[in-house]
Amino acid sequence: MPEQHNDNLAQAQTITEEDIFTAHVGGKLSVELTDPLEDRRDLSIVYTPGVAQVSRAISEHPELAKTHTWAERLVAVVSDGTAVLGLGDIGASASLPVMEGKSALFKRFAGLNSIPIVLNTTDPDEVVETIVRIAPSFGAVNLEDISAPRCFEIERRLIDALSIPVMHDDQHGTAVVVLAALTNALKVVGKRIEDIKVVISGAGAAGIAVAEILLASGVHDLIVIDSKGALHTDRSDIQHMKKDMAGRSNPRGVSGGTAEALHGADVFIGVSSSKVPEEHIASMAEGSIVFALSNPDPEIAPDIALKHAAVVATGRSDFPNQINNVLAFPGIFRGALDAHARRITTGMKIAAAAAIAGLVEEPVADLIVPNPFAPGVAEAVARAVMEAAEK
Repeated sequence: MPEQHNDNLAQAQTITEEDIFTAHVGGKLSVELTDPLEDRRDLSIVYTPGVAQVSRAISEHPELAKTHTWAERLVAVVSDGTAVLGLGDIGASASLPVMEGKSALFKRFAGLNSIPIVLNTTDPDEVVETIVRIAPSFGAVNLEDISAPRCFEIERRLIDALSIPVMHDDQHGTAVVVLAALTNALKVVGKRIEDIKVVISGAGAAGIAVAEILLASGVHDLIVIDSKGALHTDRSDIQHMKKDMAGRSNPRGVSGGTAEALHGADVFIGVSSSKVPEEHIASMAEGSIVFALSNPDPEIAPDIALKHAAVVATGRSDFPNQINNVLAFPGIFRGALDAHARRITTGMKIAAAAAIAGLVEEPVADLIVPNPFAPGVAEAVARAVMEAAEK
């Protein structure tokens, strides 16, 4: 294991429960002033009577809200607490620390302000209505930890209803980083994306989004597996996004589970909690790639996967090649806001993935994605997203 990852593991092992709870006392965020507020003059400018002039001007010229409020650069981080990390449906209040953490990442990596918002409802109509009603306060919406299949409907309806960027990060942030990692992993093993056979375990938010971006990037032979087996057009027990994906994937009509799908496959991508037996990984093609992304327990242990695969990645920071959404979402939102984009398109996501992959000059088996703390990651992603938006 490289020295850097040994350091990460050592640091993780020194974290105590007291460290964690102490860091969360009072929350992880605060609001700071952009100008001084020290005397009556400042008060008259910041609040009454001076602020009335700005409000009156915005009322007459609504476009001034983009330059004279923080809304244009403010991201709403919104969740209903139904699919939080590996914890599942824990409710709104329990999800708030995660949303605060997401806002902290926006600030640290992209310099963007954001507000965590948790909703005490799981009804898609109420979620959509609530976000639409508060949307004038924000320049973009990051949906977070909303369970499938509701997340697909909520995101689609908000994209249609709003004129600001909306993205469900659990879907698309994961998909972008997976594509970036796969781009470099294929360089390591000397294969072309058009020629590979891909198997995705998990047909939820992340699995469907990963499948979508890989199909858009040139993958032709792709199989998605849910808890009952491979998606295919003869299955009568699937609907909505799964049924749509079944019609656009699995061109060989493979049925069964990972045993059947992984035989001769080039790439395995795990985005579910389902374990994959070693013998199934062993049956993959020579020079195979395994992304076991379930947290905290990967679908297969990395050391076991490495017996058979040429490149292995996980979602954990204590192993090489962490597939971490923080590589993508800060730069994607910053680029979309910088470009004054109304949508985050597939082309913008693919451009973001290419930018992330390009930050690793010479990919090797244990280094296919950059360190999130490497200088310039979010800036590179933002530039690529801006260029794609301008096109």
